[in-house]
Amino acid sequence: MSSTGKKIGKFFTATLSLLAVTYSANVVIAADRSDEQLMPILSYREGAYASGSRPLWAGMIDYYNYVNEVEGGINGVKLNIWECETAYAVERGVECYERFKNGIDGSPAAIFSPNSYPLAEALIETTVRDKIPHFNLNYGRDAATNGSVFPYYFPVMLNAYNGVSAQINYIQTQLKPGESMSDLKIAIVYLDGAYGRGVFAPLELMQEQHGFELLKVPVAHPGLEQRAQWQQIRRAKIDWVLFRTWGAMTPVAIKTAARTGFPTDRLIGDIWSGGESDVIPAGEAGVGYTAITTYPAGTDFELIQNIKKHIVDTGKSDLRGPEDFATVYYNSGVVQAVLMAEALREGMKKFGNRPLTGEEAQWGLEHISVDQNRLKELGMVGLMQEISLSCSDHEGGGAARMLQWDGKKWLTISDWIPGDRELTRQVVDAEAAAYAEEKGITPRTCS
Repeated sequence: MSSTGKKIGKFFTATLSLLAVTYSANVVIAADRSDEQLMPILSYREGAYASGSRPLWAGMIDYYNYVNEVEGGINGVKLNIWECETAYAVERGVECYERFKNGIDGSPAAIFSPNSYPLAEALIETTVRDKIPHFNLNYGRDAATNGSVFPYYFPVMLNAYNGVSAQINYIQTQLKPGESMSDLKIAIVYLDGAYGRGVFAPLELMQEQHGFELLKVPVAHPGLEQRAQWQQIRRAKIDWVLFRTWGAMTPVAIKTAARTGFPTDRLIGDIWSGGESDVIPAGEAGVGYTAITTYPAGTDFELIQNIKKHIVDTGKSDLRGPEDFATVYYNSGVVQAVLMAEALREGMKKFGNRPLTGEEAQWGLEHISVDQNRLKELGMVGLMQEISLSCSDHEGGGAARMLQWDGKKWLTISDWIPGDRELTRQVVDAEAAAYAEEKGITPRTCS
């Protein structure tokens, strides 16, 4: 074939390929980005949970931009950032996953973060088949802490079991002289579903261990009417209330508790009921409210200051409003992005400085080790706890700090409070074994 013939052949091949992908009046030939690592973000800027989650996406994107702009990528590998709207709907989330799993413009996807408990559950078997790990910061199936049964599912940092254990351990630090845990009546107000009920097994073990009374108070989605629940709590003369809530039901709970006279500083939110969007709508009723966190709000952290200087102040930020910067959920997005980047760095140590596959990133995740020295290098001392993952441990942290709302900002009022990992691991391993038996899985041998 002549050189002209070769060019025409290439033209028709490219044209047909483009037409197979899209029909558009303005056809744009995609650039080859095979030397970049695809970082898909499954977001929900639409729907019922959009407002509280908006800062999270900004934190993730701003850190990825920081890595590209300031650090020149991860060991020279630039990050190709793509966002896909799910509206917190499982079907749309699965569509996003299917769209990205084989990469974009030659840029391979190595790690997915579903950013949704229902979507994480829907992808359990799919990600094993595709050998792509999914990363779930402070949410997901707690049994997946056991990586021997769940090799591609990572409920990183603080699973729900250790979250509720940290809440109980905080209460122990607040006991009055002569008071014991067995003297207390503790209630848990929870979203009536798998998310809310998921902490019952370890909580009941803690009840047996410490001797406190436990009252379970369900709230149906969306939780906008809670008078009956708080009247029940008042009649029972409850001392402390734990929250396992989400979205609009949290500020409704805070306001309704205040109307019944329950002291706000005896309410303890879980990891997903401790953001600005959970307290600001509660107004004055929210003053004194406490919650656990693994990513304190504020700018007292070198990395957050550096992102402001190089990304926010230079107009490269994804922030939709300055009020979202350095909030709890913004900082959570930064922490999430940092840990996924750390997994890629670890993987590159073994597989080379190039875009990684899902299998290679899975290896990297299981070898994350962030100690105090690494926290200093990252500029994250105080923003994140030390964390070390392995084949058998896909959580790696297990501690939380306490926040308290002063009416304008969150104050960090404790050091890291560890959950009772020995106790919670009993539940994790029992549930993992039951899942393995049900699915016919032979657990990996973790050395």
